[in-house]
Amino acid sequence: MPFMRTIVVALAILAAGAVRAEVPEVRIARQFSMGYLQLNMMEHEQLIQKHAALLGIPDVKVTSSKFNGPTPMNDALLSDSLDIVTGSPMALYFIWGRTRGTPQEVRGISAMVSMTVGVVSRDPAIQTVADLDRCGKIAVAGVKVSAPAVLIQAAAAKAYGLKDYARFDTLTLPMSPPDAMIALLLGAGEMACSYGVEPYLSQMLARPGIHKVLDSHAVWGAGSTFTVAYTSTRFHDRNPKLYQAVYNAMNEATAMINADIGKASRYWIEDGESKLTEDFVKSVAGGSTVRWTMTPVKTLEVAKFMHEVGTLKVLPESWKDYFFPEAYGLGGS
Repeated sequence: MPFMRTIVVALAILAAGAVRAEVPEVRIARQFSMGYLQLNMMEHEQLIQKHAALLGIPDVKVTSSKFNGPTPMNDALLSDSLDIVTGSPMALYFIWGRTRGTPQEVRGISAMVSMTVGVVSRDPAIQTVADLDRCGKIAVAGVKVSAPAVLIQAAAAKAYGLKDYARFDTLTLPMSPPDAMIALLLGAGEMACSYGVEPYLSQMLARPGIHKVLDSHAVWGAGSTFTVAYTSTRFHDRNPKLYQAVYNAMNEATAMINADIGKASRYWIEDGESKLTEDFVKSVAGGSTVRWTMTPVKTLEVAKFMHEVGTLKVLPESWKDYFFPEAYGLGGS
């Protein structure tokens, strides 16, 4: 009998471990921009719950939160306070390089959208990268590794040579997109320049006297990926069915956005309690240079630049190095 009790206890422990491994909760984070419409669609349509149930995991709890900048999100991911993080490819490369080869290694789930990031100014004398010294301060989402910070570095490297890539780093000031827009439009302080992500970029450019100085598509090439979703190897390996449910939900959400940009725009307005009109949001989200796709585009070029300047310690040989295998069939770059 003691032997049988031992077997029963052991089986109970194994069963409990299996239940814990497939955690019925997904904690997702995003930043302030329009680059995350899939998350709005997934939340309203309960797509993660739908695909999890199809894979035999009912009653999945999905929570979401917003962060300003990549650093606090990445820290939360590594501390197991978040499961899925969405942000710029630059943030993914940085945390992938830090964690590569460890049990906490972070990789991408998929891309989300190709969309322009820009640097704008209210000073008519600031027209090109050569004039950025006149900005006083330049608002960015986060210093060093955010999309606008790396964009400015790449533009400086092209204009002055790789050794001067950090020429404007001391001018950058971390600020959320809505706060950066307000500060620029009000002419607050010494900040004459700001980064812009949609829809804030289009809002700023609609104001008289505001003009674009730098454009991400001009620096990285047209169609380059703006946002990606990524997670830890820990979450990926411990929760294979739940991870697959997230991937399937992302795929369906992307298809739904492309089929009905109006619905996606309404969801974004509702979730952000935005005062923007649906027509305006639709014009931005469905713009001619915007492509809602899970396929990573021109990501390796950016990663190689970050390695050249020392921000990324590991040189990837392929975009597949920093994405999980489920995405390999997308045919990225």
